Amino acid sequence: QVQLAESGGGVVPAGGSLTLSCTTSGINFRFSDMAWYRQAPGKERERVALITYGRRTDHADSVKGRFAISRDNDKNTVYLQMNSLTPEDTAVYYCVYMLGLVPRKWGQGTQVTVSS
Repeated sequence: QVQLAESGGGVVPAGGSLTLSCTTSGINFRFSDMAWYRQAPGKERERVALITYGRRTDHADSVKGRFAISRDNDKNTVYLQMNSLTPEDTAVYYCVYMLGLVPRKWGQGTQVTVSS
């Protein structure tokens, strides 16, 4: 059974930083593509960042230069380092297991709130 457990969300002032973590089980993590998505109230879900099993990364234009996705295969964990946060980054952030670059399993989500 695939399980994704996010942590690290919270409330942070504008300009601050947070690091989200997602620990996985039930998948061959070393050979899995992973992503972070987010959904803000009243907005569509957006893919924030993707990391392939080969460590190729892709970041949404809205977060390029501020966010960075990474992975630790020994810990079966994917991270999202978020810097220079703005109120527009306020959303529920989801860790996602990708298969063929299609979302296949979602975590429960973690709330990130950036105060102005």
